[in-house]
Amino acid sequence: MTSQTPPVLAEVVRSGFVEGRHHGSVVVLAADGSIDFSLGEVAAPCYPRSSNKPMQAAAALRSGLDLSGKRLALASASHAGEPFHQELVATMLAEHGLTEDDLLCPPDLPVDRPAMEEQLAAGRGRTRIAMNCSGKHTAMLAACVRNDWSLTDYLDPAHPLQELIRDEVVSATGEPVAHTGTDGCGAPLLAFSLTGLARAFRSYVLAEEGSVERRIADAMRAHPEYVAGTRLTDTWLMRGVPGTLAKAGAEGVQAVALADGRALAFKIEDGAGRARGPVLAALLRRLGVDGPEVARIGEAPLLGGGSPVGEVRAAL
Repeated sequence: MTSQTPPVLAEVVRSGFVEGRHHGSVVVLAADGSIDFSLGEVAAPCYPRSSNKPMQAAAALRSGLDLSGKRLALASASHAGEPFHQELVATMLAEHGLTEDDLLCPPDLPVDRPAMEEQLAAGRGRTRIAMNCSGKHTAMLAACVRNDWSLTDYLDPAHPLQELIRDEVVSATGEPVAHTGTDGCGAPLLAFSLTGLARAFRSYVLAEEGSVERRIADAMRAHPEYVAGTRLTDTWLMRGVPGTLAKAGAEGVQAVALADGRALAFKIEDGAGRARGPVLAALLRRLGVDGPEVARIGEAPLLGGGSPVGEVRAAL
């Protein structure tokens, strides 16, 4: 993002007093793909973090890897590490003659708090399978097996798979890659604009049935619990608003496309995850989408002495 301070997207209100503010940038696309609404810097490159996972999964499919259903949803996921996530990752590894040792994502504990506590109580510490990107890494490795590509350097930006991912990003966003870095899981991370991110998600929901893009969108929407987790926002939204495609990313990034082609993307400048839900709910309501799940997504209470004394609220 640029050095200019973007506008306030959310306020932190405690006991009726605004004690903090979260700045950020947001873009909303109309059904025809034009920009309907924007705040902040939406044309400058930023790191989409895990919001780019559908495009990474698309490259794996284009390489010839055959995935569908829950497996394809997990390939596009930032899973919470719940038991059913870890079990399917282990199954997918075995199906392609791989083991956990082949994964190059770092060992981690589950994102989901109950799953984390269960894993620790069982005497198991951090594992690569529990890491939230292990589904994506498994799909990357499986694509390498399918094409007889090397496994030990599949995260190298010059690897054939990573070059395919770069091509997919350029095609989906309509932009050149502005910068290449390293994501938290160790995979190459490609920078592009929030407008490009929203454009990519729009293209996936509007893609022709049976196309690579549509296969990914359909798998994610049919199995949202494998994309995120039973207690995470993306799952709630895709379950509660039929036809919606949603994928959060670290550092306060979020991308969403509705079934009719309207789409949005935003980034909270300071990376605060607590602001994401209220901002997302406010933008959905701006698009005329509301209901119990949207209300649930927008809840971000602040506690004092264990009781609610305030909230993080959208300032759009």
